[in-house]
Amino acid sequence: MSKKRGNGEGSIYRRKDGRWVGQYTVYTATGPQYRYLYGKTRAVVADKLTKAMADRNGGLIFDAGNLTVGEHLDSWLSDSVRGTVRPSNSERHEGIIRLHIKPSVGRVGLKKLTPAHVRGLHSEKLDAGLAPATVRKIHSTLHKALSQAVADGLIPRNAADVNAPRPAPEEMQPLSEAEARAFLDAARDDRFEPLYMLGISTGLRRGELLGLRWKDVDLERGTLRVGRALVREAGRHVLDD
Repeated sequence: MSKKRGNGEGSIYRRKDGRWVGQYTVYTATGPQYRYLYGKTRAVVADKLTKAMADRNGGLIFDAGNLTVGEHLDSWLSDSVRGTVRPSNSERHEGIIRLHIKPSVGRVGLKKLTPAHVRGLHSEKLDAGLAPATVRKIHSTLHKALSQAVADGLIPRNAADVNAPRPAPEEMQPLSEAEARAFLDAARDDRFEPLYMLGISTGLRRGELLGLRWKDVDLERGTLRVGRALVREAGRHVLDD
């Protein structure tokens, strides 16, 4: 087996089994390392080698190594999510990864993950009875994590760039005026009557209603300032901006 090596310029040679191999050098934090490309003909390998070296020279070195999808997700949570988003959002991503993504594709190599794997994840969750809206949230978390892997140069493309299930729009069924009046009549003298009346008249969400303080109310001007909400984080309720 003979080969011709230039100084970082790459080389092409043929193995004893007849397969062609392209070899080039990349420079990493731990020093120079060889990369190998394979093909049935010299021309195929030459094309691959030209592109790989162009990517290298442009700073696009994709080296996920033996990193699995699950390992990358753990790293993404600790390095890119926690401390950068609201704790409730971080908690949601963590739950989705632990309960849904890692059991399905966590052991797949990051660089081996394909759009077929992602579509299979969608089908698996839909067949398990999850609503399309929930599967869409699962897809969103995976897509964000893989986008970070692309940005970090670990993989060349996002395998989750596929269509996610689209939930059928649900028609809202608000209370009619007569139903709203009947509800408020039934709630009269209840300690939550002011809360119910405010909810019906403003349309505020539950967490926003429960986050109100007296200083948010200006009775003279007839205004209400919504500046925080009651949310659930780490198994307890907290006030969040």
